[in-house]
Amino acid sequence: MLFAAETWPFTVATFLLLLIAIVEGVAMVVGSSLSQSLQHLLPDPGDMHAGLFDKLLGWLSFGRVPVLVLLVVFLASFALTGFALNLVVRQLFGFWVPPLIAVIAAFLITLPVVRFAGAGLARVIPQDQTYAVSFDSLVGRVATVVNGTARVGYPAQAKVPNEHGQILYVMVEPEAEGMTFQSGERVLLTKQLAGNRFAGAVNPWPDLI
Repeated sequence: MLFAAETWPFTVATFLLLLIAIVEGVAMVVGSSLSQSLQHLLPDPGDMHAGLFDKLLGWLSFGRVPVLVLLVVFLASFALTGFALNLVVRQLFGFWVPPLIAVIAAFLITLPVVRFAGAGLARVIPQDQTYAVSFDSLVGRVATVVNGTARVGYPAQAKVPNEHGQILYVMVEPEAEGMTFQSGERVLLTKQLAGNRFAGAVNPWPDLI
């Protein structure tokens, strides 16, 4: 059933779960985090307006539970629901469910599963572990470039602690032409450019942690 042509969406979801586990394991080894990177791709919960997509994110507990956890729950539920549906129909009627119908049914079943799982996890995960902080609160903090060389218009990845002491990953570039930031260099974040992208200057307090 895993490799049947009709169940390919659920096979893809299963392999995505495995890929996430591998990437997160590698990221932990190199001192990064897939969860934080995904969090940066989505809007800050405090900046969301009352749009339909934003309401859906709130309903799914986005901002109260790390986005990677919600993604894993979604993929696992989607894959299991799709395989279970096909297994039952195959056993009873002797044919696979058409992929489009199976995907729609699995998706509609998965959404409330993610909703209830997220609500439950939000009660046991400390609030300061959700990384739901505003990026502009990082201005004035000192970040450390972790890889690449940053130039104006070509940011490099850097890590910076937030007010909870958690390490977040941002993109930083020099605020002035002619400046560069090398890997390992400590940089003062002076301005938020867009999302998790910041302008920075040479740290005037090199001993500041």
